[in-house]
Amino acid sequence: MRSRPPVDPRLLRYSPTTRRYVAVTAVFAVAEVIAIIVAAWMAASILSELIVAPELRSFGSQWVHLVVLAVAMGARAVMAYGHDRYSHRAAERAIAELRAEALDVLTDPRRTSGRTLLGVREHAATVLLRGLDALGPYLSGFLPAMVAAVAITPTVVVVIALADWPSAMIILITLPLIPLFMILVGLMTKDRTTRKLATMSRLTAQLLDLIAGLPTLRALNRAQAPAAQVAELGEAHRRSTMSSLRVAFLSGAVLELLATLCVALVAVGIGLRLVFGEMSLYAGVFALILAPEAYLPLRRVGAQFHNSTDGLTAAEQVFELIDTAGEEEAPAGGGRGVTVAGAPVTILDLGVHGRDGWAPECLQATIEPGTVTLFTGPNGSGKSTTLAAIMGLLTPDDGSVLIGSTPVLHADPESLHEQIAWLPQQPVIVPGTVGENLELFGALDTEAAERAAVASGFGSVVPELPARLDTRLGAGGVGLSAGQRQRLALTRVLASPAPLLLLDEPTAHLDAASERAVLEVLRERARAGDTVILVAHRDVAREFADQIVDFGGGVPCVTTR
Repeated sequence: MRSRPPVDPRLLRYSPTTRRYVAVTAVFAVAEVIAIIVAAWMAASILSELIVAPELRSFGSQWVHLVVLAVAMGARAVMAYGHDRYSHRAAERAIAELRAEALDVLTDPRRTSGRTLLGVREHAATVLLRGLDALGPYLSGFLPAMVAAVAITPTVVVVIALADWPSAMIILITLPLIPLFMILVGLMTKDRTTRKLATMSRLTAQLLDLIAGLPTLRALNRAQAPAAQVAELGEAHRRSTMSSLRVAFLSGAVLELLATLCVALVAVGIGLRLVFGEMSLYAGVFALILAPEAYLPLRRVGAQFHNSTDGLTAAEQVFELIDTAGEEEAPAGGGRGVTVAGAPVTILDLGVHGRDGWAPECLQATIEPGTVTLFTGPNGSGKSTTLAAIMGLLTPDDGSVLIGSTPVLHADPESLHEQIAWLPQQPVIVPGTVGENLELFGALDTEAAERAAVASGFGSVVPELPARLDTRLGAGGVGLSAGQRQRLALTRVLASPAPLLLLDEPTAHLDAASERAVLEVLRERARAGDTVILVAHRDVAREFADQIVDFGGGVPCVTTR
């Protein structure tokens, strides 16, 4: 089994907060070891003088030692409190940075194709929403304990050796037992943590699919059908979580017992040598006070080892998402400016391979400007996928798409998308007012927007809204019906000045009269020189199409009217 370092270098690379946090933690650890040594020094001096020197038993003789001891203990408490507060805030910022980095990569079409995003959707949701939270205890608990173990334990052992070398030898011999047991426990914990995250991913995927299909299940009176499967996944998640917690509890108990026995060995050796007069009382007390401090950082590491396994597993999943998606960056020759207006769209042997095979496969078509092109065919034949390929949102497995003479994958995405108006099957409606959603992709010409609203039928919807264009909408268009959302998004596209219009089922929720009005507007846009590509199943769309691309199966047939 491949071992993992306690701190993943990618964590420091992707999160600036973590780099600062490690540096601050190291400073706190150095300050803490100084406070520990000073406190042990003062305590040993006070106890030895009180027992050995009766003339020094007054408060006046010991007040300096007492003040220094109080200052050292107070400084240690203040540092612990300050570090705990800082560590939790730093952990939250680091998690936010990693989540933002992963979301930036996953939502950047230049780095992640739509097909790849669809394949990792459920896993990404689990890792980013819940799995990444496990990194908090790792950063606020395990990482400070690891830094403290590196800084405090060697220093304390060296100081003990200066005062009593036999005690230091006992510590050096018994100290490796704690990391050895940590490794044995960690090998078993890692498997259980991975299984717990996999179970959570399956449960999340099931719930996302259930939520997406809930309207259909309710319409078919089958809303309760998946309940048994969801309950079974929940029970599996509970079992894997409890298994991990049992291992964490038992591992902590084992390490505490082991550290206690090791300190007892040091105490027995010191006690025997004191009885036989082989060492001074000051050296014995000083070594005995410091001995638990040598084991304490490793005990903290052991107690936090379960958190480290959860945190590193979640971090690895996030880095896998970032690195895998980042491999899909545009070719080195990308970033060319492209002019869409007046340029033909050429599809050359386009092929995309998905879960159900090739869709589309060997697609060839040339779409001239000033025409209306209709994509038609059965569901799942690749019509929407072809639109995504034209916009450069996915990388085809075969063939290419050219706008003019420029491959889409080599074009500058921002410049290209500014010249495209896209209407997907599920319109994008963001929280805000109706007017803000109409101008989501830029300000619209008032006259063009009015004509588009009349054609789509949205002009008759606005007067019925409580505050007309100032009516506020929720996420996903809450406040409008499905048909009203479609009309709003359609109005936004029809009023856009973009020279390339891509519409996926634009008339799905419209009546026959509105459907013909929308198709007429699209034909007028084409006659004005724009390129219009639409996906539709109804026969009425064929009347307005200049070119029909039939995705009927196999190599699509291209018919020019």
